[in-house]
Amino acid sequence: MKIIIFLFVGLFLCNNSFAQLKLPAIFGDNMVLQRNTLIKIWGNAVPGDTVFVIPEWGNMVQVTVDTNGKWICEIPTVDKGKTYKLTIKTEKETIKYKNILMGEVWICSGQSNMEMPLSGWLPNSPVLNSENEIKNSDYPDIRMFTVNRYLSVIPQENCKGEWVVCNPAISGSFSATAYFFGKELYKNLDVPIGLIHTSWGGTPVEAWINKPSLSTIESLKKALDNLETSEEKAIIRDNWLNSKPIVTLDNIGAKDFWERLDFNDKDCPEVLYNDSIWPEMNLPIGWESTSLGQFDGVVWFRKTIEIPKKWLNKNLTLELGPIDDMDAAFFNGQKIGGYERDGFWREKRKYHIPAALINKGKNVIAVRVIDNGGGGGLYGKPEDLKIYADEKKPVMLEGKWKYMPAAEYKNSAFYVMDINKCDFLNRPFVPIEISSHTPSLLFNAMINPLVPYRIKGAIWYQGESNTENPEPYKTLFPMLINNWRQIWGQGEFPFYYAQIAPYNYGIIQSQKIRDIQLQSLKVNNTGMAVTLDIGNNEDIHPANKGDVGKRLALWALAKTYGQNVCFSGPVYNSMKIESDKIIVNFLYAENGLVVKDNFSGEFLIAGPDKIFCRALVSVNGNQLILWNPKLKNPVAVRYAWSNTPKTVLFNKEGFPASSFRTDDWE
Repeated sequence: MKIIIFLFVGLFLCNNSFAQLKLPAIFGDNMVLQRNTLIKIWGNAVPGDTVFVIPEWGNMVQVTVDTNGKWICEIPTVDKGKTYKLTIKTEKETIKYKNILMGEVWICSGQSNMEMPLSGWLPNSPVLNSENEIKNSDYPDIRMFTVNRYLSVIPQENCKGEWVVCNPAISGSFSATAYFFGKELYKNLDVPIGLIHTSWGGTPVEAWINKPSLSTIESLKKALDNLETSEEKAIIRDNWLNSKPIVTLDNIGAKDFWERLDFNDKDCPEVLYNDSIWPEMNLPIGWESTSLGQFDGVVWFRKTIEIPKKWLNKNLTLELGPIDDMDAAFFNGQKIGGYERDGFWREKRKYHIPAALINKGKNVIAVRVIDNGGGGGLYGKPEDLKIYADEKKPVMLEGKWKYMPAAEYKNSAFYVMDINKCDFLNRPFVPIEISSHTPSLLFNAMINPLVPYRIKGAIWYQGESNTENPEPYKTLFPMLINNWRQIWGQGEFPFYYAQIAPYNYGIIQSQKIRDIQLQSLKVNNTGMAVTLDIGNNEDIHPANKGDVGKRLALWALAKTYGQNVCFSGPVYNSMKIESDKIIVNFLYAENGLVVKDNFSGEFLIAGPDKIFCRALVSVNGNQLILWNPKLKNPVAVRYAWSNTPKTVLFNKEGFPASSFRTDDWE
């Protein structure tokens, strides 16, 4: 495994104003430049030098480097055509880019449903028809750039990533939603497509908005003030972390990749290993609910147990419940199993212990957990943790376990701590949590470095991580759209987003986020792809990413590129009360509505007391008529108002309606 030592924070992002000629990573071979417009090209060089920008398709432009070592210029682009070269040079240095196309460039961002690759997260979260799509993904005119995961307390000027040509060898690791969106645009526009993918699973919307915008929100002011006062300490911690050995993710596609990772922790499962100063954690629990917070990385858990004498010389079974994301389990120093590959975070662990491993008296169970994003830990139910010879008479293992982190996963690499010295306990203190959930940090590291690269628009798939507290999303989601438009300085560029799909959130009312997303269509030049009919109630990552990408593309084809295509299902527009009935009018249902199950219970109606009951429905063109014989004074209706509704309302073209309500939710 390749080990690299980073000597100071953010080496690859370091902006040395007086360094040699440099451009951000967003410029590179195979890139797509937005066609028929003025684009900006920028970088660093020696102050006072002249930079010559020489496009093969046009005239040379020259610019003088300012006193901070920065330069920026504008050059015009042309329509689609051949591949081009671009040369940037000073008197002493030259950078050349090749295989450049002119086309349509889109930002593709959000959380895990945007991040989910075309190959899926197997075995539990596949992408529909993935194998066939990957096999047939040879599209030389579709180019893809993925921003590596990174977070920063201050705005960065560069990121890690590279432009690649879409083909079967690499398409499987690219965002499925972005791929299907780009493919649909390419098929219909016949121009090169550039897709800039920047997403991070499990992240809230506020992480993607810059600090000046967020500072207007009263509920976030304290967090932002704490962040500002903690910047220096956060940098000190980063310097400390970057002084550690780093395990990179080279050759991550190898079958046994995760098994071969070496964190210098091979002694941790041994019976005599000294864990006396390790802290304790009550399991089961997702460790983000503990003092570890939003920690991503490698954590060891150990528990010493007494084995009943009658179990000696018997084979045992160890059950640990589901583990997020990967694990290797040991009994008295010997490995007894593990799920050391992606995709098994919901799988309950069940391992067999040979009788020969069992000691008289004390025995040690050790589990190494690797979490590479989102939640982490042994998070099931108390009854999931047990060991037994007879399943009816187990020894329960819930309660206190010793634990110690061995490596932190950050910026797409593992930073290895000396677990034998309990290095984690000596981390420099930072008063606030620095994680992918912290407001503004993903904007700083994964959006700001892309500005002002010229784009046509953006697509977005996020919202699941704001379901627990939907009220702020009313302000935050429109704020994100306006924030990005402001910092790019391209006016009200198109912003199309996917509405979150049905999922069994339990007591959380995810329909409120769906409703906010519906209301956000009031923001100019936006569009929403409804996913109500293609979700999976038991998987927050629905397999049908093809229709998500296509529906987003249809909005773009109709609204951005002026094609005559159906692009939306019915969208609630207005209502009126006539006697004991409520009549609802819809947009995008000119050819009529279709109700596939009048008795589904998805249509609700209420009187002045706001107690909702089942409504009867009939269709009159693009109008929906709702009533209940027992209700004489109706005032409001709702449709698909639950976490896991059944989709029954469509337009004649077969596109689903969003859930909607005509009243205010409390």
